[in-house]
Amino acid sequence: MTDFAPTSQVAPDSTIKPEDVIEVLRQCYDPEIPVNIVDLGLIYDISIKPERVDLKMTLTALGCPMAAEVMTDVRDHLLTLPGIKDAGVDIVYEPVWSPERMSEEARWELGMV
Repeated sequence: MTDFAPTSQVAPDSTIKPEDVIEVLRQCYDPEIPVNIVDLGLIYDISIKPERVDLKMTLTALGCPMAAEVMTDVRDHLLTLPGIKDAGVDIVYEPVWSPERMSEEARWELGMV
């Protein structure tokens, strides 16, 4: 796993756990890099409330032309979680993403080890 695990806030009455969110986000991929967004270290913050999940995430490059598609894909995946009726995805650029945020598995997959 990455050393840069996302922070999490979970409402006491939520049935979803951060691990559930992470698991579903592993199905979302950066359109230009064949690694999921979790192992790339793009997820910064997870907020879980009853029936809603909000995320703060970044992209590998400022001005990414695929930002809207990535946000839609992430939101669609979050809405597959049981009991989740709404989801928000906020793209942030602080802290700036760098390859050091990637998990060891991602580095191996991309031949960076």
